[in-house]
Amino acid sequence: MNHVTEQLAKLKILPVVTVENPDDAVPLAGALAAGGIPAAEITFRTSGAAETIRNASCAYPDMLIGAGTVLTPEQVDAAREAGAKFIVSPGFDAETVCYCLKTGLPVFPGCATATEVQQALRLGLSVLKFFPAEAAGGLRTLKALSAPFPQVRWMPTGGINLGNLADYLAFPRVIACGGSYLTAKDDIRAKDWAKITDICCRTVQLIRGMPV
Repeated sequence: MNHVTEQLAKLKILPVVTVENPDDAVPLAGALAAGGIPAAEITFRTSGAAETIRNASCAYPDMLIGAGTVLTPEQVDAAREAGAKFIVSPGFDAETVCYCLKTGLPVFPGCATATEVQQALRLGLSVLKFFPAEAAGGLRTLKALSAPFPQVRWMPTGGINLGNLADYLAFPRVIACGGSYLTAKDDIRAKDWAKITDICCRTVQLIRGMPV
């Protein structure tokens, strides 16, 4: 288990963030950290993703900041140069995974079928993203998929929220969940950092078994 995986296993939750304005990176990272979740997967769904990663990483060098929705080796390079500490992709692309392994970046590709899991295992991966979690059948599918692959640990992402997070985390094969519910686009656009901090605090309370 690498250092990034160890940190994710401790946090149990990874905010999945899409930022349109890189200037929002620093206050957003601050809101997450203030809420007890010093981590973020910043997606490459906007043209300013690399700048967002750079801004957040420079302001909060101790935060666990990675890049999500990474589809190509070129995006891996852009993410790494911006300061990303890990890579997440929505699906399994052997070229991109191999490139990450070559450059030493931890990578968590999305897998939702047995074929994809076997391909990932063949490359030496043992922690995978289960995506899109709820649309792909949720915890029931994840448990079925885990049966023939007991060595795999999972990071379910897609449709995770405060209503089902505890159920996913109760499954021993899950090390953490990815959640975009922590950083709603409307809240980022409104610069409602207090609201983001509040939902992070509620999530941490839930993870610790406290009422939210």
